[in-house]
Amino acid sequence: MSASDPLMTPFQLKHLALRNRIMSTAHEPAYTEDGMPKARYRLYHREKAKGGIALTMIGGSAIVSPDSPPAFGNILLYRDEVVRWLRELADDVHEEGAAVMIQITHLGRRTSWSKEDWLPVLAPSPIREPAHRAFPKAVEDFDLARIRRNYADAAERCKTAGLDGLEFEMYGHLLDQFWSPATNRRADDYGGSIENRMRFSLEVLDAVRERVGPDFIVGCRLVCDEDWDRGLSREEGVTIARRLAATGKVDFLNVIRGHIETDEALSHVIPGMGARSAPHLDFAGEVRSEARLPVFHAARIQDVATARHAIASGKLDMVGMTRAHIADPHIALKVAEGREDEIRPCVGMGYCIDRIYLGGEALCIHNAATGREGTMPHVVAPSSGPHKKVVVIGAGPAGLEAARVAGARGHRVVVFEAAGEAGGQVRLTAQLKRRREIMGIVEWRLDQCAKHDVELRFNLYADESAVLAEEPDIVIVATGGIPNTSFLDAGEELVTTSWDILSGSAKPAESAILYDDNGAHPGMTAAEFMIGAGARLEIVTPERVLAPEVGGTNYPAYFKALTTADTKITLNLRLERVTREGNRLIAHFFNDYSRRAEERRTEQIVIEHGTLPNDEVYFALKPLSRNLGEIDHAALIANRPQALLHNREGRFALYRIGDAVSSRNIHAAVYDALRLAKDF
Repeated sequence: MSASDPLMTPFQLKHLALRNRIMSTAHEPAYTEDGMPKARYRLYHREKAKGGIALTMIGGSAIVSPDSPPAFGNILLYRDEVVRWLRELADDVHEEGAAVMIQITHLGRRTSWSKEDWLPVLAPSPIREPAHRAFPKAVEDFDLARIRRNYADAAERCKTAGLDGLEFEMYGHLLDQFWSPATNRRADDYGGSIENRMRFSLEVLDAVRERVGPDFIVGCRLVCDEDWDRGLSREEGVTIARRLAATGKVDFLNVIRGHIETDEALSHVIPGMGARSAPHLDFAGEVRSEARLPVFHAARIQDVATARHAIASGKLDMVGMTRAHIADPHIALKVAEGREDEIRPCVGMGYCIDRIYLGGEALCIHNAATGREGTMPHVVAPSSGPHKKVVVIGAGPAGLEAARVAGARGHRVVVFEAAGEAGGQVRLTAQLKRRREIMGIVEWRLDQCAKHDVELRFNLYADESAVLAEEPDIVIVATGGIPNTSFLDAGEELVTTSWDILSGSAKPAESAILYDDNGAHPGMTAAEFMIGAGARLEIVTPERVLAPEVGGTNYPAYFKALTTADTKITLNLRLERVTREGNRLIAHFFNDYSRRAEERRTEQIVIEHGTLPNDEVYFALKPLSRNLGEIDHAALIANRPQALLHNREGRFALYRIGDAVSSRNIHAAVYDALRLAKDF
């Protein structure tokens, strides 16, 4: 298959031979240390190279100037010490047969002045970007001269480090801020006509080419249509692409459509769960035809079939599967070996990018090894010790991951699940049509469990006797949680939970209040489901903002649904109790700021307050276990096998994971399972 597969055909980019057509486009996972791409950063990209990718693009906006302070862990290319770390990374990637390039930029207004050296943020004109909130200074002539030199210096460092090339970041950053009418209102030689607005980017291109020479690969990741009445039109964007190509100094174009002025706009440039597949692919193909240069592109190309079509149809020369490689860095290898069915799917949840915008590092919602390549395996190796009997209680994401990993280690695994199907809370979330892709988390694990002969028993509520009858060596309690309404002073019996709504055990009333002090996806999912069913809804939260745990690429879809339905949103009210008055319910709230009580009357009150552990079987088994249920945290953190022995009469080791411990999320559940079971 691989011999005739369009994805597996080599591609010649100038002097560089790329082994196939699959790449990971530049993104910043925030894995830097002191602004340097050290071991964690290097191992993350090496894993993709081991997985067969042709080209991995690092940097995600590696910055060239001190007055472009990092927005989220960017590589500091303006420091000479970066050369050492880039060289180590390049050597590792090359050793595995892949090429590596870097994206370089000056962020312009897309950052904050209150970081690093506290220098003013720069832009062509003093127009604020809502997403990053800074009020920029308009660049002066000496700023432009300095930044040109900074670009050339940074490019020279990249070449010295042995990277295969670089690309300029030209969407939402300083260079294309000059292009866009929305951000450039200058009246000098750098404003007005398209020739003037392109002037600075061409000067930078010239400065870089002069420094690195004609042979080093240089490309542009550029916006060719801002899809915005205030911004760069398609006509002007394609004209810019053609003019860059005509310079003879650009080797490829990496096409973007849309703008990133706001989170809502960004959610279309980087579309997530529920959005259509590859929404900008045809446009990228049009740019390729116009510019007559090799074209790269990535935007929700998360499955192999779509990627294959992008190449076979001639729309792209290299296809970016960036978030897909965060979910599974071995895509190309699995395609080449005819194992496409084993690819761990990207479900489009956006946990990777949303964590960055919330101040964290990129992590995959259901691959806990990504970003932890130094400690967690992407490929689980068989155990060299004796095979054991492992009983897993619960077939949600935690239980299925534990079963998958234990099965891959070669152990005999049986899973007890009280429901008739696997999935746990994931299956509830998938009841919202827009979020049905999330079931990929469950379906992939079921396939993997079948591959490793894991036995799943459904409609079986596992009690102490059922577990002991299996004579287990290891028991994993992954029973999840139950909706938590215990915070109420009174009226628990009167409320409905988000689980009731999503499972269908309770229908949304015509008029309802959703009280959400969890502030994450469960509450917003229930809210969108309820208004989709026709409920007239008020969302009440004690938070100062709605859904603070939902990241920047995910909340726009929820907010669109809520605002379209004219949902009322009330902040700063804490629910204390619920009472009944005839056929109406009264929600009794307290405002922490005004110190006043308030009441709302409605037909239905829905609660989202996380979960409490479903831990009955755990505590029944605890005194019978060797370790009395304890997990050695020091060993867990240090990646050593668990070896606690508190009860010499104990018949098995007992571990509790996921929401059976406390209310968290899918990633926490699968990470709990992986870092325990990998050592069984």
